[in-house]
Amino acid sequence: MTIELQRAVDDPIVVDDLERLSFRVDRRAYTDDDLAAQEMTRIFDRCWLYVGHESEVPGPGSYVARDVGGRPVVMARGSDGMIRVFANSCTHRGALICSQPAGQARSFRCPYHDWTFSNQGDLVGVPIPDGYGPGFRKADFGLARHRSDSYRGFVFVTFDPEQPRTLTEYLAGATDYLDLIDDQSEVGMEVIQGAQLHGARANWKLMMENSVDIYHFRALHKRYVGYMESLGSVPPRRRGGFGCALGLGHGANELPPAAARPLAYWTPMFGDEVRPRIEATAARFVDRFGAERAQRITGTNRAVLIFPNLMIIDAIAITIRKIDPIGAGQMAITSVALAPKDEDPDIRELRKSHYLTFLGPAGFATPDDIEIVESCQRGYLNRTVRYSDLSRGMNKKVPETTDELPAREFWRQWDRLMHGDDGHLEVAHRAETQGAEPR
Repeated sequence: MTIELQRAVDDPIVVDDLERLSFRVDRRAYTDDDLAAQEMTRIFDRCWLYVGHESEVPGPGSYVARDVGGRPVVMARGSDGMIRVFANSCTHRGALICSQPAGQARSFRCPYHDWTFSNQGDLVGVPIPDGYGPGFRKADFGLARHRSDSYRGFVFVTFDPEQPRTLTEYLAGATDYLDLIDDQSEVGMEVIQGAQLHGARANWKLMMENSVDIYHFRALHKRYVGYMESLGSVPPRRRGGFGCALGLGHGANELPPAAARPLAYWTPMFGDEVRPRIEATAARFVDRFGAERAQRITGTNRAVLIFPNLMIIDAIAITIRKIDPIGAGQMAITSVALAPKDEDPDIRELRKSHYLTFLGPAGFATPDDIEIVESCQRGYLNRTVRYSDLSRGMNKKVPETTDELPAREFWRQWDRLMHGDDGHLEVAHRAETQGAEPR
């Protein structure tokens, strides 16, 4: 056993005591710079990471450029219609070959020396080529291509050449929830144009915990609860539903809506004029899927955590939230809204309005969440209290949505990967119930 691993065993970050129904996380996990650096190599360099949605590159030549796992990449749909993910780095001297966040291009040109690459990643142009010897071949200098795949339109990439799992295997039980989201349209889902980029002075894992924490809703979001009540929606204190672990660090909460859903759950906050159409849409889903699955698609909210850093919140709108670490004490957050392609324009406007009202960076909820995770980060500066407790619900056969099973599933996978484990579920962790089985 290495010295580093022995230290991790003797002084663990995650203390998972099933016998005593206790789950604690050492606050070093949120503040230690060395651990933050290790996360990049042991987690972000190994896992499948969310890049974007296929709808963001709808036609040949379309592309988006963004950071994924701390690495600049380009997701492009080539002239052949195929989606690829490339390193956003010229193979000559390393400059970014794409500086715009999105656009349309037949080729990418490096601004440093004008090396030019096709939208399929091939090197197609080199100025003054006679400066190179006879052994120089353009085919050897195409853009570095990362292994990528998609599930129901969600595109992921892995930087690990030895990643043993296919994307579907990696997603495990989360595929059920991506199905519930993509089945909301017969013609497909699309990201609404425009992204919200912001951040927080707190560790990225605090936002992952927060995003699957329903326990805080009434305490932290009192203003939004009051706003909903003023519009005729009265969220009850206990709404039912359940929390579940989906394997390999993924987890979810599923519960009845506290407010209207554009698809397809009406409350007075959406106005009487759209009620017949929303109810007609709900009826069509019953015809398509049967009553039980239709109710689950249209009549429940869900928050889905896909390890390590993707959150999808499907409620009054669908928010895709990518949360990236910037050292131990900062994070960057990218949020976009997802919607059915065939949605009526006025329903789309309702969706966008309530997306901004609640989950936008200037909405009712997100500023509360940012402030509270920053408050936690500041509180950790007082090192007298060593552990945070995430034991809520360990005593229950089927955890409620206010319990912390999804967060525990996240931390168990974090702990396995930080110890160099290949990520398989361990026998000791199966002893705690994984919550209600996806249907």
